[in-house]
Amino acid sequence: MSDALRTPLHERHLALGARMAPFAGWDMPIQYSGVREEHRAVRAACGIFDVSHMGQIGVRGPDAAAFLQATLTNDIDALAVGDGQYTLVCREDGGVIDDLIVYRLGEDEFLIVCNAANVDPVHTWIAGRATPGAVVTNRSPQFAMLALQGSEWEAALAPVADDGLDAVLALRYFQVIETTLAGARSLVARTGYTGEPGVEIMCPTDAAPAIWDALMAGAHAPSPAGLAARDTLRLEMGYPLYGQELSLTRTPIEAGLKWACALDTTFCGVEVMRTQAADGTAERLCMFELTEPGIPRTGCAVLVGDDVVGQVTSGSLSPSADIGFGMAYVRSDLTPVGTDLVIDIRGKRKGAHTRPRPLIDTSPKKED
Repeated sequence: MSDALRTPLHERHLALGARMAPFAGWDMPIQYSGVREEHRAVRAACGIFDVSHMGQIGVRGPDAAAFLQATLTNDIDALAVGDGQYTLVCREDGGVIDDLIVYRLGEDEFLIVCNAANVDPVHTWIAGRATPGAVVTNRSPQFAMLALQGSEWEAALAPVADDGLDAVLALRYFQVIETTLAGARSLVARTGYTGEPGVEIMCPTDAAPAIWDALMAGAHAPSPAGLAARDTLRLEMGYPLYGQELSLTRTPIEAGLKWACALDTTFCGVEVMRTQAADGTAERLCMFELTEPGIPRTGCAVLVGDDVVGQVTSGSLSPSADIGFGMAYVRSDLTPVGTDLVIDIRGKRKGAHTRPRPLIDTSPKKED
């Protein structure tokens, strides 16, 4: 691990007894107290994730908006200053280079957040196609990122919010604002990868330890959570993960992400996606749950009778519902909700059926 990159919070993770492991070239905390405990803490109250390995790429200039409109799948023109959106960057054949969040920080200034393993491919692809009026900068080394996720995020954030919480609380989902946290100017976005309410904080690298320490010293300190819990949380919501549900060999249409593709605009790969949207695809991504005990894993075959009809992309035992579940690419005619399937788990056949996403309901509950 001597060559692995370290986030500015590395020593904090070690002091908390985190189990560290390599991930996308980084030495990252996989878990602290345990995956189930961390997962349930986020669902019940609030957790904090160090996601400083994520990439941050800036695009600015008079042509920035037009350039990104022709490069990313979603509708950049729909973004007002302070808005963000989920989007993808694809090749001409529709293969996904990465899924992203793009924020409009100013009329001519944008911030793209991409997956850690894809910082170089995304930066190379975007910078290599940039027009003279769109300047692309990889700002990843200068900025860290924390995710504060769970219903008690507001109370957890309060001790570090030097400008007060009012402006942050006024943010709608996917909006972003610049504010001061523990003395450092930072971006706070109402985004996350868990299905719970919360924020993601993008701050200067050298400010991350002070922000972390202030959060952890508060009366409503969040529970530290690792990448393993982040994975089970996103999987319960049916959120795709690059390298599993998304890849260069899959298109957004196959992955059920047509909603993130403005097919009435022109962008790289749009012709392929228009054809797939109209004609259908051989396989589609679906969520399933087991009807008997078992834990499906990536790579398990999906069967109907003795015929292999697909493959599990992500699988686990839900810490919230205590059932085996996951996502899989299967033959398109088998994706309707309630279709019976069989998952081959190390030679043992387990009954399953397709189901709607998400696995659990995280919407706010109304009081009686």
